[in-house]
Amino acid sequence: MIIKVMISDDHVLMREGIRQLLEFDGSIEVIEEAADGYECLEKIQTVKPDVLLLDINMPKKNGIEVLEEIRKKNMDVKVLILTVHNEVEYLLKAVDIGVEGYILKESESAELKKAINCIVNGENYIQPSLVPALNSRLINRNRDKVKIDSLTKREMQVLVNVANGMFNKEIALNLNISERTVKNHISNIFKKIEVNDRTQAAVFAIRNNLIKLF
Repeated sequence: MIIKVMISDDHVLMREGIRQLLEFDGSIEVIEEAADGYECLEKIQTVKPDVLLLDINMPKKNGIEVLEEIRKKNMDVKVLILTVHNEVEYLLKAVDIGVEGYILKESESAELKKAINCIVNGENYIQPSLVPALNSRLINRNRDKVKIDSLTKREMQVLVNVANGMFNKEIALNLNISERTVKNHISNIFKKIEVNDRTQAAVFAIRNNLIKLF
């Protein structure tokens, strides 16, 4: 079985290099290329590849946005992100959306082919060097979820206001409560989410996307 691959990357030389690496042994055929996010989404529906090699840094629509669109429209394609980004937040976002694979451009051709074969066979493939950081982040996120679940609705509102940079007096006016009540809520919030000051509380709220809730 020949694996049909599409490459989406805005650098021509990168696409050409990947094509040569993949087609060397004859088991993989690159059937299409795209230079930006919109072109990628259009061509997927036309050529119907088995695997999409997707870069994150692309014009018009970046790789994460393309991945979101693919999953939203239930397109029948396995996605392997091929990127220079080794930051765990990019990987975590891609995993949350439902990517099948994530590999760095610095990888050797043998690992790239291994990743493609893995996802074609229904497995997921994450760059081995990124797995420890991903696992650690997932563990921390689970811990954060427990902390978030311990907050009352009012405490959540106060935390979001703190994250938005509001002072106690402003929070009191915004929520129609006394400043003393605000202080009590903040004290309880600090204990529950295990932080020591407003800056740490704001970072916690932003990291967990709580600001979008209100």
